[in-house]
Amino acid sequence: MGPVTETTPLRPRTSRLPRTARRAQLLEVALEVFVEQGYHSASMDEIAERAGVSKPVLYQHFPGKLDLYLALLETSCDTVIDGVKTALASTTDNRKRVRATMELWYDYVADQGAAFRLVFESDLTSDPSVREQIDRVIEESASAIAEVIREDTGLPVASSHLLAVSLVGMGHVGARNWLSQDSTLTRSEAVQLVAGLAWRGIGAFPRNEDDIKGDE
Repeated sequence: MGPVTETTPLRPRTSRLPRTARRAQLLEVALEVFVEQGYHSASMDEIAERAGVSKPVLYQHFPGKLDLYLALLETSCDTVIDGVKTALASTTDNRKRVRATMELWYDYVADQGAAFRLVFESDLTSDPSVREQIDRVIEESASAIAEVIREDTGLPVASSHLLAVSLVGMGHVGARNWLSQDSTLTRSEAVQLVAGLAWRGIGAFPRNEDDIKGDE
């Protein structure tokens, strides 16, 4: 186990919790350790110590470190994908949809306890099971956006998907850069800029009903 420093939060040994509550607690602690140290440097000993449980208790829930990491990664990926779908469903105004989706990326990067580092900055991407989860975020987020683009514009599947992947990249890459550069821009200012850029691009594609009106 790594050395305990003054900044290492240790939890007292905890009383017996329901299985689901204990699992949630262990995932919360594991997120702290994996984000701080990366997968390879993190140890099950430290995670158990910080959670205030014995190693056998930790192993009852997660047979190994990779199992724990994958469970945490899957939860983080689901959070992003569900957030994208919620943003898209929040309005039928496409300009507002673009902004809501960009807000999702910036909110996730800034507010999720650095969970985004597991998804977009994992040091275990060589493992196929990890790579699969990370790719799933991009693909499922893009698929949800592509469906809206295709329905509204009538563009082919491949065209809609490429536009959607590009919007996803604009969102998460821009948000991570904004955070890592300690930008002087507020989150709201950053979202407004990026959403404006995205809308000026995607908004140029006519909606299906516009094409119909043009043929009348």
